[in-house]
Amino acid sequence: MERRTALTDVERVRAEKNALTQQISRATDRASEAARLRPEIAALDERINEASARVPTIEQRLGEVLIDVPNLPDPSVPDGDGPEDNVEIRRWGSLPQFEFAPRAHYEIGEALGILDFERAAKLSGSRFTLLRGAGARLSRALINFFLDRGSAAGYIETAPPFLVSRQTMSATGHLSKFSDAMFSDPERDLFLIPTSEVPLTAMYGEEILSAEQLPAKFTAYSPCFRKEAGAAGKDTRGMMRLHQFEKVEMVRLCAPEDGLENLEALTSDAEALLRELELPHRVVLLCSGDIGFASAKTYDLEVWVPSQDTYREISSCSLCTDFQARRSNIRFRRDPKARPEFVHTLNGSGLAVGRTLLAILENFQQADGSVRIPKALVKYTGFETIPAS
Repeated sequence: MERRTALTDVERVRAEKNALTQQISRATDRASEAARLRPEIAALDERINEASARVPTIEQRLGEVLIDVPNLPDPSVPDGDGPEDNVEIRRWGSLPQFEFAPRAHYEIGEALGILDFERAAKLSGSRFTLLRGAGARLSRALINFFLDRGSAAGYIETAPPFLVSRQTMSATGHLSKFSDAMFSDPERDLFLIPTSEVPLTAMYGEEILSAEQLPAKFTAYSPCFRKEAGAAGKDTRGMMRLHQFEKVEMVRLCAPEDGLENLEALTSDAEALLRELELPHRVVLLCSGDIGFASAKTYDLEVWVPSQDTYREISSCSLCTDFQARRSNIRFRRDPKARPEFVHTLNGSGLAVGRTLLAILENFQQADGSVRIPKALVKYTGFETIPAS
């Protein structure tokens, strides 16, 4: 209201000035009329300057408020307060049956000599891991597998910067009240990305796309950095919650009316990866109380984790409508003469590398301590089994 009042004041005073200017132009003796009205016009100019000067300050204050206002949920999102109110959409795959007590991935990895949490802690502290030998090879295989499948599905492989500006982070909704979770370089005002969603979404900021360019689809591998690695005391062991992890991300830009359809397609693309890797999983629609800050609608893909006897998130696929596009000023024209409109943005993990690796170790563990490699990955790893040490 304060901003609207200031803008209205500017326009009203300008209208008064224009009326006086027209009065001068209609006068028989313009010079005399201009001289007579000059003090009044000067006073109006001063009022215009005063009112105009208030607008930037008000807009800055407004921006500081709006940066913490989340996106509005889509009408199809169920009401709810938290994860207990999320809605399961479907399940895929049979849960593995073991003739032995299944071990957690960190026990399997340490026994195989492919995960080293002790040396990672020596290097960096808690919530880090060190992959070695077949573990490092398996991680690299997953990255290449995800990127190859993304390219085959029409996503343009991209290698973005891992350090981005404050404006880039803010434009995608990652510098809200949760900004303390980000690693940054205050001197240069740069941030280590929490996901490659950030640069992939913002790279068309301040640009106008053509209708023919939509939907635009991009995929990228990146390390991801987050200070807050989950709730205190939860998932303190293993690879479930780390300060540094790796992901292959998928991002889409589309016309507004195609947003929900693209969300279904994006979710299907991520789910296809889990199916090809033979990993049992389920798709869950998040309720209004569990949805992310920038999202209007989100499906979580949850993979089965035998040691925990439950499903755990491995990908979130979200429709952000025009929330990020407005902050980034990403628009498109339906035809060359049409008024520019904001695109809708979508993002989803395709997939989180560490969580996929741990899911493989746990779901394909063998009684002798070895781990079978899913058939789709063998050509990437070069081996079918990680043998027991």
